[in-house]
Amino acid sequence: MNHTDWKETTPVFITSDGDTDRSRWRSIRVMYFTMFLSSVGFTIVITSIWPYLKKIDESADASFLGWVVAAYSLGQMVASPFFGLWSNHRPRREPLVCSIFINVSANIYYSYVYLPPSHNQIHMLLARTFVGIGAGNVAVVRSYVAGATSLKERTSAMANMSACQALGFILGPALQAVLSFIGETGVSVDVIKLQVNMYTAPALLAACFGVINILLVILVLREHSVDDHGNRIRPINYTPEERVDVPPEVEGDIDHIAVFTSNVLFFIILFIFAVFETISTPLSMDMFAWTRKEAVLYNGIILAAIGFESILVFLVVKVVSARVGDRPLLLGGLILIFVGFFMLLPWGNQYPKIQWTDIKNNTIPPIQLAPTPASNSSLEPIGCPSEQTWCLFTPVIHLAQYITSDILIGVGYPTCNVMSYTLYSKILGPKPQGVYMGWLTASGSGARTLGPVFVSHFYTILGPRWAFSAICGIVLAAIVMLSAMYKRLVAFSIRHGRIAE
Repeated sequence: MNHTDWKETTPVFITSDGDTDRSRWRSIRVMYFTMFLSSVGFTIVITSIWPYLKKIDESADASFLGWVVAAYSLGQMVASPFFGLWSNHRPRREPLVCSIFINVSANIYYSYVYLPPSHNQIHMLLARTFVGIGAGNVAVVRSYVAGATSLKERTSAMANMSACQALGFILGPALQAVLSFIGETGVSVDVIKLQVNMYTAPALLAACFGVINILLVILVLREHSVDDHGNRIRPINYTPEERVDVPPEVEGDIDHIAVFTSNVLFFIILFIFAVFETISTPLSMDMFAWTRKEAVLYNGIILAAIGFESILVFLVVKVVSARVGDRPLLLGGLILIFVGFFMLLPWGNQYPKIQWTDIKNNTIPPIQLAPTPASNSSLEPIGCPSEQTWCLFTPVIHLAQYITSDILIGVGYPTCNVMSYTLYSKILGPKPQGVYMGWLTASGSGARTLGPVFVSHFYTILGPRWAFSAICGIVLAAIVMLSAMYKRLVAFSIRHGRIAE
């Protein structure tokens, strides 16, 4: 037995033996895989949603795209607190298996949205909503990892989890890029009335991953909980076979102002990246005159490259955070994101190619010209749609700008992501975190809901100059907030004088 003095209490802990510690880390790795699949479930179709939507319903516009992308996050936002509460009182296998089953079913539904004779875009909206509901288990994953690691292990474990999330972010677009070679026609499976093509194959693959995830949760996952020093304690949602002593209630209140600030910062970070994810395909099609297939392929490659970059960032973060702390890295990440979006502001006197027209780059026509075939001899229109009036007077965003911005955001976003919820878990301390992590996930999901809707409307009506200027203003506000609340964003044990900073 170990005896640890926390003020006037002397709780009893069980020191982890070798088998228990191995079981704890196996269970944590299952959580890594679950986070990986949650990321894959979102990104594996993100670059193809827009062309798929246009294929099943030509009347759909970029504004509705925002709602379809946001539907995932809306579902996650609604489900996260519920799954977090569930995980606080019952074995985590239950909410995890339930949520993953919903995710699998929703991906299969997404693969069939082309089949109904009408309202196809509504079916796509519903399918993505249910995929998001299944992804509400992220709150369970984060609370489990936070509760199963000591304060010293926490940053490394959270960075590993973020690396797995980034790997899903890589693999999703990369798989979509590979599967784009199936083409829009693909293969028909008449027995089940399924069309396997570049749009449906990724969702079906995500469903297969989900089945594997369910098996791992059932066969491998066990409940484990340790205190800030790494001593094993009984989890609040223990199962009967877990016979360990439970410590008395931990003294000290959570700093709810720091909790609120962390939620706001996490909201802004996820909002910014949701904007970036949503707008990448329409922006590249408008600015670089890419076809639907080219946009899916090239953006898949770009997003995969950003994912690889993110994994390198997580490896560096694990080392640097031990030396400089979590807060300086969070501030530095926000500054990089600001510079990245500032780079996307249009400049110069070269204008994008206008869709279906032959407009010279340096002139605005007094009358609309007659439609002409696309330069690649395809019937598919390419370029910036003339109905978006800003296309006529907004300078083109160059590919070099786009790539530079991707690189900067690819460093800033993963840094902010891992530091924000690592710091959040430390602020909460040893108390049950399921509900709090549910609110954090809901905050991020709310950002993913509002971000795509905001940018799709802002971009469609006003263009990239106003859209990216607004984002720069939001990031600047986050930097000011973090600077103002800097001293309060410290770990629970540090705040109450149990561990030196």
